[in-house]
Amino acid sequence: MRLSRPTRRLIDFGLVVLVCCGIWSAAAPADEPAVPSSREQITLSFAPLVKRVEPAVVNIYTRAVVQQRTSPLFADPFFRQFFGDAFGQPSPRVQNSLGSGVIVRSDGLVVTNVHVIEGAQEIKVVLSDGREFAATPITTDEQSDLALLKVDPEGAELPTLDLGDSDALEVGDLVLAIGNPFGVGQTVTSGIISALARTRVGITDYGFFIQTDAAINPGNSGGALVTMDGKLAGINTAIVSRTGGSVGIGFAIPANMVRSVIDAAGNGGKIVRPWIGATGQPVTAELAQGFGLAKPGGVVINNLYDGGPAQKAGLKVGDIVTAINDRAVEDPGALKFRLATLPVGSTATLTVLRKGQSLDLAVPLVEAPETPPREETLIEGRTPLMGAHLANLSPALGEEIGISTVWSGVVVTKVDNGSPAAQVGFRPGDILLKINDAPTPDVKTALDQLAQRSVHWKIMVKRGDRVQTLDLG
Repeated sequence: MRLSRPTRRLIDFGLVVLVCCGIWSAAAPADEPAVPSSREQITLSFAPLVKRVEPAVVNIYTRAVVQQRTSPLFADPFFRQFFGDAFGQPSPRVQNSLGSGVIVRSDGLVVTNVHVIEGAQEIKVVLSDGREFAATPITTDEQSDLALLKVDPEGAELPTLDLGDSDALEVGDLVLAIGNPFGVGQTVTSGIISALARTRVGITDYGFFIQTDAAINPGNSGGALVTMDGKLAGINTAIVSRTGGSVGIGFAIPANMVRSVIDAAGNGGKIVRPWIGATGQPVTAELAQGFGLAKPGGVVINNLYDGGPAQKAGLKVGDIVTAINDRAVEDPGALKFRLATLPVGSTATLTVLRKGQSLDLAVPLVEAPETPPREETLIEGRTPLMGAHLANLSPALGEEIGISTVWSGVVVTKVDNGSPAAQVGFRPGDILLKINDAPTPDVKTALDQLAQRSVHWKIMVKRGDRVQTLDLG
């Protein structure tokens, strides 16, 4: 039978296709992915993970009664001459807020942020299954912005979320954020770890944050950042945003810091962090060049407490701390965080560079000493410091109020509202250096200096890294 020309062309094309397919089949590797054969293979879902961890994430509702004036005019003395003191007195107003939390112990221990419950007179914890419990704060740590709440489950075991090792996280790891954004109800968002060890965020004293692009919004604070193996990576705390909503830059407190605060619950809620008696500054690119280092990073020691643990262990001014217990230390914030997550009474191995040589020093971790005694005193009498509370600064007080670079002197611990000290501009944390050109080494000396009545006052204070003098007529 004779075939038509179009038919012959069709057959020739089919032979070419078969040959090509044969070549492709022969060349294809044996482990070439197969075509999905089931719905489970087609569908990528976080649902099994969410079902496992979501019950341990709770919604937190707080209630506080605040006093509110109907108008600022009622505070004006001239206005009150006509209407009397009773007219326009502050009236009570109920203020509600919301946030999230994580159950970390089946007997009812919940971790959240301090700013979620700050000022609250009533705290209610609501589980994903609708159960509600009254909660009581047992630990609030403003330096880390972490708080522990206790609820009474009345004998029932509550679902919990295990803490992971935040040091094992890597940039690019998948994570879920679970919380109660804007009060709409429990919500799950997904993303990745965008960065680690963010120490220059300025949110808390122990800034060493996990950064994520998982959507975090107001109300997510205190909620969980969860890894793909169902562990708590961190507590969602803050966002960077110009609008108040998520723009893909969120921060979480690492689980290892959370663990150290939970451990403090066994101490009756008192948090005691280790102290080594050393301070330093970051090794910048300029300093690295001066030290002959290939790149910046680390902490160069610039001050040692006389007789402190670091000095006794052999640490010297000029040493560069590069690691603690084999964990890299990039700057003073990282050094502070690494120490804060270790228990008092243990020993830390500091890796330091000294004249180009690497050394390991075993430094005991102790509680900061309260020497001298603080002798906190409220200043009275007609002076610019009237209404300020002064205390002798010590390592222990410095750790308590967030001053770690100075270990002696006189510090302002509190300023009463509306007092002359507040009007002049004194703030908690100010360190008094001189009063009328005379050094102020302790509270007793400061009281003696203030007792000498003066028409003109000249007070020198240190605020952070700045020294300023107040001339007051």
